[in-house]
Formats: sequence, structure tokens, C-alpha cells
Amino acid sequence: MGFLRHLFGHRKEEELQMTNGKLKIGIILGSTREGRVSPQVGEWVKGIADQRNDADYEIVDIADYNLPFLGTTDGTEPGIAAWNEKLDSLDGFVFIVQEYNHSISASLKNAIDFAREAWYNKAAGIVSYGSTGGARAAEHLRGIMAEIKIADVRTHPTLSLFTDFEGMSKFTPQELHLVNINAMLDDVLAWSGALKPLRLPVTAEVK
Repeated sequence: MGFLRHLFGHRKEEELQMTNGKLKIGIILGSTREGRVSPQVGEWVKGIADQRNDADYEIVDIADYNLPFLGTTDGTEPGIAAWNEKLDSLDGFVFIVQEYNHSISASLKNAIDFAREAWYNKAAGIVSYGSTGGARAAEHLRGIMAEIKIADVRTHPTLSLFTDFEGMSKFTPQELHLVNINAMLDDVLAWSGALKPLRLPVTAEVK
């Protein structure tokens, strides 16, 4: 973890996690479109992450929550509460981001806006893809994360539709991305552990 370990000190793993178990990291699929390839990318990232055995990683699919467009209903749909509960249970995130018209998908922005405090004081990494590696979408997402108090890590794996996909639909990642994926996960875990105390309830000292 290099720089982050120097920044926060050489803490024991359990001190960094501040929990009885492992940190919980959600890999969020940022698209709900028909024919999307985000599930392929998400499962690839999870496969790499699971081999590390340093946190509990899970796929979080926005499509599973059937979120309406924000402001178009009375907000009582069960998926909204379930979405917030899921986010609240996680310590950090990895966003799988697609570039649509130089930005993130509408479904991801909508899902982000359906929560607030559940995002606060957590860390996130980005894995993006597109014709330019999804770089412009990732930069837009960084601005959004700043508003909802997510600490986004610098390391950012970018995947090209031309070299990491066959026919722009079958995911065939190059091995060179493994270094950046693992470096990104190192940072997400370090920051997630460091931020967790900010979310722990404060108990009054008994005198």
C-alpha cells in the first residue's frame, strides 16, 4: 500500500479495518442497459479481488433494485429502501463505469442520487471502459463523489473497447491491467479502513 501505509502509519490489519471481520466492498455495476457488458467486467474485478482474501467483495447490481427516476414517484418503492440499506452495509466501493456521451450512465447518476448519508465517509475506486477507456466518465464521477463525501482513490484502471473487448461486447482483458486493479484495491482498502472510525457511533464516557 506504499504511500498510504506511510501516511496512516504501519497499523495492524485489524486496526486499519476497525471491525471484528473484514471490510465489505461493493462492486457497483454502473449500467442497466440491454446488452450491457458491465457484469462481465464486474465479475472479472471480483475474481481478482477474491483471490486477495483481504476483504469481503460482492457485486451490487443497480438493476436489481428497480429504482424509479428520482422525483417521479412518492419514494415509497421498496427498492429505494433496499438500495440504501445495501449501501449502508458497505465500507467502500468499486464503481464499474461506462462512458456514455462523455459522462456516466443516467442509471448510475440516478442511483447515486437516491442515497446520501449511506455514501458518507467511505472510499471508492473506479474501473472504467469506453472508446477512450471511459476516462471522461470517470472524471465526472469524481466530481459527484466529492459532493457525497466519498474519498476516491487515484489509481484508475481504464479498459478500451478496442483492445479489451472482442466486437465491443465480449470482455477479453489484457493481463497488464492486473497491476492497476490490485493497486486500486490496495488503496480502496487502506482508505476504507482509515475512514471507518468516522462512521462509528460515539459513546459517552462514563465517569
